Amino acid sequence: MALAVVLLLLVIGSVIFHFASPWYFTDIAANWESIDFAMDLTFWFTGFMFIAVTLFLIYCIYKFRQKEGHKAVYEPEDAKLELVLSVFTGVGIVGLLGPGLFVWAVFVNVPEGAAEFEVLGQQWQWQYRYPGADGLLGIADVEFVSESNPFGINPEDPNGQDDILVNDPEMHLPIGQPVKALLRSNDVLHNYSVAQFRVKMDFVPGQTTYLWFEPTETGTFDLLCEEYCGIAHFVMRGAVVIETQTEYDAWLATQSTFAGTQNTPGANIAAGQTQYAICATCHGAQGEGNQALNGPKLAGQQAWYVERQIRYFQDGVRGGEGDTNGQLMAPMANGLADDAAIRNVAAYIASLPDTPAPTTVSGDADNGYHIYDRNCAACHLDDGSGTWYTDAPKLAGMSDWYFVTQISNFRAGIRGLHRGDDYGEQMVQMATAMSGLEEIQDVAAYINQMRSNN
Repeated sequence: MALAVVLLLLVIGSVIFHFASPWYFTDIAANWESIDFAMDLTFWFTGFMFIAVTLFLIYCIYKFRQKEGHKAVYEPEDAKLELVLSVFTGVGIVGLLGPGLFVWAVFVNVPEGAAEFEVLGQQWQWQYRYPGADGLLGIADVEFVSESNPFGINPEDPNGQDDILVNDPEMHLPIGQPVKALLRSNDVLHNYSVAQFRVKMDFVPGQTTYLWFEPTETGTFDLLCEEYCGIAHFVMRGAVVIETQTEYDAWLATQSTFAGTQNTPGANIAAGQTQYAICATCHGAQGEGNQALNGPKLAGQQAWYVERQIRYFQDGVRGGEGDTNGQLMAPMANGLADDAAIRNVAAYIASLPDTPAPTTVSGDADNGYHIYDRNCAACHLDDGSGTWYTDAPKLAGMSDWYFVTQISNFRAGIRGLHRGDDYGEQMVQMATAMSGLEEIQDVAAYINQMRSNN
């Protein structure tokens, strides 16, 4: 009897918990009320069956409880009971699957006139591609992916030249316009999920999957990857901004086309050398760095990373409250007048001889190896050389004291929390995985061992 009482309390508690708990759907912001209806119907059906089956079990426990002189009767076959159970099971399956099938039939049929765009997922970032004036997206494939062509657009396809590229985790869409999202992965499985839209779909390498929806509310909504895609999966976050058509058109006009990214003028290293003169005071004539002036080594660092950090200083993404040295860098970065000047300086720095920086940090390199392998190697590679593909700078042979300072800044929230720092959030999470200064120094000591290989 005790078991029957426990089961009864379980049923009562489950019902009370459902009506008293805050675990309800977030407000919907798209056209998929039918998905909510299907899920609600499934919930109530399974909830009813849970209560019914549990109450029946309680009844059986009570009615067929052990009594004096009561013997069990063995009945190996009962065709009538099996028929009843088969009917009830069939009704249950239809009740569970039927509504979902009707919704799925609508979900896979995109309405005519839906605007197409592409979502590119890769470890661990979001990128987007919109059709240009011709209304067509060009052919894209991983075989064309390179540092200058991260979307993998076929340069020979004329339809791809005016494609609008958004290398940013934040995408924009107009309200009231049905849209079809083409989902493409450059590496592993990913997932496109926006809770308020009630839509989600996997990215499958080698395939182009899709989903469609019609935004019904303006605002900014979180975009999540809900398919485990590697060590930094949990920080693969983006945003979908729903706005008026006028606002959307204005935003779209500020984005670059594929042809524009391919026709960027080459860097002028000679001009960059002249413009670097102001940098040499702290970073050294050969980019070797100067710890006394808090100037890290620059020589050997990838040009694309140097460019990005200069723009971060210019835009206030770096150099905020608490970042004393970053605040000193901001006016220096603002001394570069335009994109061409930034490219020139970055190219000149990349041309400097890459002599490993002096070792100034000691620690337990063996422990550092385990931490690095677990948290850092997936982006910065096993040899610490870094790669544009994961937007990870080179670490091996660079200033170890600067590494310690920046990881400490990420841990303290001095760096990486600005809305414009698309990759800082990932680093904040990785930095906080280290318990403190000692482990940071251990990782730096291990990275110092890589310098002989770079």
